[in-house]
Amino acid sequence: MRKHCLPMLILTLAALAAFGARAAALPDKAICQVCAAHGESKPEKVAASAVHEGVTYYFCATDCRDAFVADPAAYVPQPLPRPAPAFTATVPGGGVVALADFACQVVLVDFWATWCKPCVKMMPRLQELHTAWSDSGFAVLGVSVDEGDDRAAKVAQFTAKHGIRYPVCVDGGESPAWTAYRVKAVPAMFLVDRQGNIVAQWTGEVDGEVVAREVERVLGAE
Repeated sequence: MRKHCLPMLILTLAALAAFGARAAALPDKAICQVCAAHGESKPEKVAASAVHEGVTYYFCATDCRDAFVADPAAYVPQPLPRPAPAFTATVPGGGVVALADFACQVVLVDFWATWCKPCVKMMPRLQELHTAWSDSGFAVLGVSVDEGDDRAAKVAQFTAKHGIRYPVCVDGGESPAWTAYRVKAVPAMFLVDRQGNIVAQWTGEVDGEVVAREVERVLGAE
């Protein structure tokens, strides 16, 4: 038995040395790929990394790395443009609304929640955009991710209180829209062109003027 210990020790030390080399190669700070999906835009102290399809991604914690490794497609930036997933959701007052109802329009799909302060802060600006450009074939479609049996009533009361007149629906069911769009945090907005492609997207607190300029650009390009 003893004669096998030396090779095993050498292999163990080699593995530790390789790990140490990888750890030493980590940058001091970088954008955490998982936190970025939750709206964090500032570099953080790097604690771990992972390679996916030849690209190295950095993380602020091993938990973030593990979440990435478990579902890389949810965190890797998706190409633009790309087809917007179809979905149907419930209207608070009754009935359903589908993305297909807005065919041949430019649509800003806004995933939000009544408890999300950045979402609420953005809603008056979204209402302004919807009002200003609705005659040009533009619409905002709010998709609430609120939970609970009373979520439809809660959303209806909230939108009435805040004067929101653009279409709003409540996500859920067996195939929720937020899953199809890989939404990890709100607010999350997706701009869909007249051909049904996502041409821009934002996560976290965003400057409303940046969104407005992109909407105007897409409307003008078509």
